[in-house]
Amino acid sequence: MSSITTSAIETPARRSVEKTCDDLAIVVLSAVALIAGLTFRDYGLGWDDYTHAEYADLLLRMYGSGFKDTGALSFANLYMYGGGFDMAAALLHKVIPLELFETRRLLGAVVGVIGLAVSWRLGRRVGGPLAGLAALLLLALCPTFYGHMFMNPKDAPFAVAMMILLMGLVRLAEEYPAPSPRTILIVGFGAGLSLGCRVLGGLALIYAAVGFVPLLLEEVRKQGPREAAYRFVHVVYVLLPGLIFGYLVMGLIWPWSIMEPGHPLEAVTYFSHFFEKPWKEMFDGALVSVPDMPWSYLPTLFALQLPEVLLGLLVAAVVMSLMSLSRADVAARRKTVLLMLTLAATLPLVIAMVKRPALYNGIRHFIFVIPPMAVLAGFAFARTMDWLGEKRRSWQPVALAVFTFGLLLPLSEMIRLHPYQYTHFNHIAGTVRGADDLFMLDYWGLALKQASDGLREQLIERQEIPPLNGKWKVAVCGPQRPAQVALGPDFTIGWDSQSADFAMTLGEFYCKGLTAPVLVEIKRDDVVFARVYDIRGRSISSLLAIPAP
Repeated sequence: MSSITTSAIETPARRSVEKTCDDLAIVVLSAVALIAGLTFRDYGLGWDDYTHAEYADLLLRMYGSGFKDTGALSFANLYMYGGGFDMAAALLHKVIPLELFETRRLLGAVVGVIGLAVSWRLGRRVGGPLAGLAALLLLALCPTFYGHMFMNPKDAPFAVAMMILLMGLVRLAEEYPAPSPRTILIVGFGAGLSLGCRVLGGLALIYAAVGFVPLLLEEVRKQGPREAAYRFVHVVYVLLPGLIFGYLVMGLIWPWSIMEPGHPLEAVTYFSHFFEKPWKEMFDGALVSVPDMPWSYLPTLFALQLPEVLLGLLVAAVVMSLMSLSRADVAARRKTVLLMLTLAATLPLVIAMVKRPALYNGIRHFIFVIPPMAVLAGFAFARTMDWLGEKRRSWQPVALAVFTFGLLLPLSEMIRLHPYQYTHFNHIAGTVRGADDLFMLDYWGLALKQASDGLREQLIERQEIPPLNGKWKVAVCGPQRPAQVALGPDFTIGWDSQSADFAMTLGEFYCKGLTAPVLVEIKRDDVVFARVYDIRGRSISSLLAIPAP
């Protein structure tokens, strides 16, 4: 009788907690969407935006001409990437009253919010409503992910696509051997989107192949080898329509991939070797050629750029996941789900540490591992709260307070860094102030937008008019085309500092600090992100610093 009474008492309370978590998740998603809608214009252009916009035009021209104009299939090296995001932005630009690059920022925000929603639902499916809410908060308050979702046209959409595919694989494990039509569709759609963004989406095949081992072994033990093999073949068979659909999705957003059957493998071969002229970037206080980055590059940057609370919970989650593999009281399906999530969060980093490909631009190429990291961390938090509820209920408020404080740390940094959240370094690194002389911060040159706005405001305030030819000349140390877009038609830009009126420089190691009046200075946490100098009447030979040996 007592157990029935306890169950009757606890069930409504548990349901109330679950409903509260779901309601809070909706509030968080709505708040992020609102903030993104109010601030997306603040994010400047990076090195790749202009080229990606050109790629979108070529793709749409190809489709519009009935594949007669095939310039997109040989454009730079972008034809080896999908152009789904770029085409969507170009089409959206035709129907909404925003500038093209503002549209790209808005669409990036929309895709990012979709990624947050998928991560919430996946976390909820894996660990319950509290795990889902925690995963959502951890990802939304991860400055690296949040900053990239606005301005990264390749890696952020790829991260979202991979989460959709991971959601499909988790559902497949839960429903095996009879996946629902919805699951089949999600798996196919996620696979098509992922491979259509980057051929690296093929990693999901490894997640599935290794992750499903516990479930398949259980199938063999319970059903026998013949029946287990039959059930496996049946699942592959029913997945075929979804995979065919995914192939069509991949072909739509990455047309080069289906022109010949071997093109995706050709892309793998191409990207397995460094395809550009090597340059040097700052890592741990030293200038290192990007093909020669040490194996510690990724683990160091992830440890110093992810929020501390996410790091701590992630380590706990990986330990829980690996320990569960040897536990007889953990269901095989649960082992498969946790193993796939652990592989999604860690395997790409392990491969990169072993293979040591060319590494540059911080961790932007590995943004796709952060959402599964957040899902795992949310799961660890929910499991910890459950354990405390059973063993140490009085400690639950303490754990919740520590978790909340852990979220407030990156939130405060995101507010201070806006709109440069992607440059975030945590308190282990001493924030961006401590990382400034050791690592690259604004490697995509987003600060040139605020510097350009500041220069125009200064000239208006001073009531200065352009020279006789009608245009100011600005020498720029940083991405040239984004600077031109940000400055507008009243300015001409270039590298020539001899005849320029102003110099605009990023606060990175390769740009000189000039001895000239500073008109504009963009700073965050006492770190200079960009400056504009008045160099009229001065002889400035170059804006590029000569790196120390």
